[in-house]
Formats: sequence, structure tokens, C-alpha cells
Amino acid sequence: MKIAIFLVAIATTIYVAATPATAIPGGWSKIKNITDPHIQELGEWAVMEHNKVGNDNLKFQKVVSGKQQIVNGVNYYLFIDAMQLEGSHGTYRAVLLEEDSSNPNTRKLISFNSKNWVMHGY
Repeated sequence: MKIAIFLVAIATTIYVAATPATAIPGGWSKIKNITDPHIQELGEWAVMEHNKVGNDNLKFQKVVSGKQQIVNGVNYYLFIDAMQLEGSHGTYRAVLLEEDSSNPNTRKLISFNSKNWVMHGY
């Protein structure tokens, strides 16, 4: 019996040590594969949603970095390269919630800020 408890304790310790911190619900983790098509799609969607209310007519280029947080869905904190009408590039920060990755209708843009960090409410 003592050996079985000892083996369970060892297995639990190994499991906890091997489980990355990114798997903890509520914790923010760096997006490892920023070129993932879904991440790029989220960035493009955020720019389009911003253009609807911001009238900036930004053109999405790519998501350059970001973090994600597992909640009831996933919160994303994305840094996006977008081009302005006159052709200059800017870096923008988008915060969004995606409740179900298989349904784009469950996305909500929380904020979209220019490189100057001017808040736009959504």
C-alpha cells in the first residue's frame, strides 16, 4: 500500500512538473505559433471590427505577437501590424474574447488601440 501511494505521489509530481503553466485556466501565456492561420484570422477580424467604428480604414498585414488567456473561451491580447491609407505601417493592440473557436459569431472586440495607446471603446 505504501509503495502504491509513493508511486501515485511520484506520478503526480511528474505530471505537475511536465504540465506547462500555459494550461492553467485564467493565466496569460505567450502565443507560441503566431503564424497559426487562426491567430492571423483573429487579427484580421479585429482590424475589420475596428474599421467599422473607428473609420480608420486600416489594412491588416499580420499579427506580430500576442498572449492568450483561457477563461470561458479564450481572451487574446494581440499586437497587429496594419497599414494606414497613406501607406505607413503602425502597430496596434487588440484585446478580444472568443468564446467558441468554431463559431466566429462568438467573438467580441474588447479594445483596439493605436501605437499611441489611445483607447477606443467597444
